[in-house]
Amino acid sequence: MRVAAIDCGTNSIRLLIADIHDGQFKEVDRRMEVVRLGQGVDKNKAFDPEAIERTLTATSAFARVIASKGVEKIRFCATSATRDASNRQLFIDGVRDILGIELDVIPGAEEAALSFMGATQELHASDGPFLVVDIGGGSTEFVLGTDHVDAAKSVNIGCVRMSERHLSQQPPSREAISAATHDIDAAIALAGEEVAITSAKTLVCVAGTATTVAAAALGLSEYDRYSIHLARIPAQKVHDVAAMFQSMSRDEISALGYMHPGRVDVITAGSLVLSRVLHATGAREFVASESDILDGIAWGLASEPR
Repeated sequence: MRVAAIDCGTNSIRLLIADIHDGQFKEVDRRMEVVRLGQGVDKNKAFDPEAIERTLTATSAFARVIASKGVEKIRFCATSATRDASNRQLFIDGVRDILGIELDVIPGAEEAALSFMGATQELHASDGPFLVVDIGGGSTEFVLGTDHVDAAKSVNIGCVRMSERHLSQQPPSREAISAATHDIDAAIALAGEEVAITSAKTLVCVAGTATTVAAAALGLSEYDRYSIHLARIPAQKVHDVAAMFQSMSRDEISALGYMHPGRVDVITAGSLVLSRVLHATGAREFVASESDILDGIAWGLASEPR
């Protein structure tokens, strides 16, 4: 079955087209646009009209790709920013007009389960239990399990949210870093009340913050998803990379060969979140996974009745 999965978060919108048959997964097309749909949502609790326009423009481009690839089933999932926006219906209506399907505004629990499914598909059960951490633009999901989800919690400490709230200047002041750290640690502690975040055998981190930090830790001159996927990144490397971003100017970050232009102004906040996750869990390393909620959506489509 050929399926198309779209994941629209606070920072980016992504498309995956895959052939899935008898448990075998073959990627046909994968692409991403940074649209910053969640611009200002943390403060205003509503979408900016320009952010909606950017995102629907990208959706239209994805629709053309989907139409050219003979896709049988489509699912469009929206996460943190759309959950928080009071005018989300404008966006939902726009997606329906373009794709002819209903957008799914998924709750944090389903987001967590889909991230877990995507992230652990290639991992061996003997490495479990796994703690899958998905650092998004608006929220971060903590998901614990081995062959299924045992516990999950979504908290509002994404890289865009923390950037807008505390780290809008680059490099940030010590006071700003301290305030952000306080917020992040409090949210991680909240997650820890429901998820045993120190009990996992393997910490798996997904999404753009984690893979970009992995690229930095690996010393890559350009972004290479095949070098990053399933790489094991020591905790000290994560702390060092986070400190490096905190000390750099925006132009210096932008000049890094592995840095996506749409991540330049949020990677300092995202890497701080990741560093605090390593600190709170006590993990000695994390496994960077290029497979995440997008892959989980695709697997879920393939498992549904035709």
